[in-house]
Formats: sequence, C-alpha cells, structure tokens
Amino acid sequence: MIGIFDSGFGGLTILKAIRQRLPQYDYLYLGDNARAPYGTRSFDVVYEYTWQAVRYLFSEGCQLVILACNTASAKALRTIQQRNLPAVWAEEQGYQEGVLGRHRVLGVIRPTVEALSGYTRTGHVGVLATEGTVLSDSYPIEIAKLYPHITVHQQACPMWVPLIENGEADKPGADYFVSAYLSRLLAADPLIDTLLLGCTHYPLLLPKLEAFLKTCPQWQAVNGRLLSQGSIVADSLANYLLRHPDIHATCSRGGTTTYLTTESEQRFSDSAAIFLGHSISASHVELN
Repeated sequence: MIGIFDSGFGGLTILKAIRQRLPQYDYLYLGDNARAPYGTRSFDVVYEYTWQAVRYLFSEGCQLVILACNTASAKALRTIQQRNLPAVWAEEQGYQEGVLGRHRVLGVIRPTVEALSGYTRTGHVGVLATEGTVLSDSYPIEIAKLYPHITVHQQACPMWVPLIENGEADKPGADYFVSAYLSRLLAADPLIDTLLLGCTHYPLLLPKLEAFLKTCPQWQAVNGRLLSQGSIVADSLANYLLRHPDIHATCSRGGTTTYLTTESEQRFSDSAAIFLGHSISASHVELN
C-alpha cells in the first residue's frame, strides 16, 4: 500500500488527485484530526506527531508514505529522512551500513517547487499558505535552491482553513477573506504571475479565487496562473515510481482505499465528503 498522511482533511485533495492519476494502487489514508491543526505547533511537536503517524503507516504495510500536508512537509520531513529512515533501513538490511532500505517518505513541497519553472514567466511567484508554512520559509528556501532568480512573496491565510472545514468555501462570506488575502499579496509585488496554493485545503476555494482574479486587471495583465498541488504531486509520484522500480514493487495494486482517523469516525466521514465529493467510512486509531 501507499500511505497518505495529513494532520487533518486537506490531504484528501492530494489523495483524490493521486487516485485519479494512479487508480491501480492500494492506499491507506491517515488523518491526525484529533491533534489538528499542526500549523501553530512547534517544529519539535510537528516532527513528533508526524513520525508517530509515519511509523504507524509503516506498521500497517505502507513502505512508501506521502506527507500530504505542507506543515508536516515543512517541519518534519527532513528530520524523518535524515534521522529516522536510516535506522529503519538498517533494521531492514540487518544493519548493513550504507545500504538503503525500501521504506521511503516523501513530501509535497519539493515536487511543487520543481514544477514552478514551467509556469512563471516574470520570475515572480506568490505563495498562499497557513501561518505555520509561511513562518517555516520552506517555499522560499526550496525555491532559492532550485531557482535563485525567482522572487517569492508569501501570504498567510489563517481564515481559509476554518471556512473550508465548516462548509463555507462556496458561501458569500468567503468572498471577503479571498479578496483580502489575494489583494494583500498582489499589492506586495505587481509582477507576480504565478500563485501557488501552499495548503492542501485551498483547492476547495478555487472557484472563489478564480472569480476574484478574473476581475483583477493586474493579474490579467500578466496572464497569471493559479496552481494547486494535487495534480503536481500526483504526476511527481507517478514519475518517482517509474524511476524506482524497487519501491514500485512494494506497492500493492488492488485499487482500494482505506481511511483512518485519530478523531471520531463519523465526524471524519462527514467532513471528508466535503473534500472528496462522496461519502466514505473511516476507522479510529490511536497514535503514540
């Protein structure tokens, strides 16, 4: 199986895109809803919670885990890859030094950044994200590594996730907060021609975002593009499996999806329908 982890519900938009792109695989989705949101928590706490989730998914047979969460990708992925995976690999290989095992953990920030060069023409990019992701500076840091010529401006959007999770994404009340954050970001840099949704919740606001941008002369003048992560991450995963046949061989192919949550099963199922567009059933698990 391929494990998909998020602190809450937003990762379901990544799962949905991955399933559309790669429907043949078995997936196990785990949402740590009982301890969400992660965005305001420290790096150490996010790392601890994320590693507990990854370890659980490993124990359930997922040798490949996707952190479908920008906060977890920003605050925990590197530590897990550098500190925890070598120990897992050593155990797999009978402690043969220098031999890589099959368990892998991937995030959503790196593949998103890698795709940027194919979109921006002015070299000015705007990132819309949670406060935690913005404060981590993960996007500017990763973009600078690959594309030092690209100028990045970030905008935290603290009201968007609550609106989405309370079923208000398509309601008139969301218009104010969409306008407020987009206006602030575009005013910071009139040359921005690519906007990246750096939170997996935000695709549910796409109709509102697109409607506002259609009325923005500045955006129309640069022929701007709005990017969400789902299809980018899905394409990146497909490419990764092609390049790593040993990992591909560990992924079972039955076309199934199982949902787990650390919160109430019914509450998770009800909210998941907002993100997936259909009803699902979930099981409760404890992480420690």
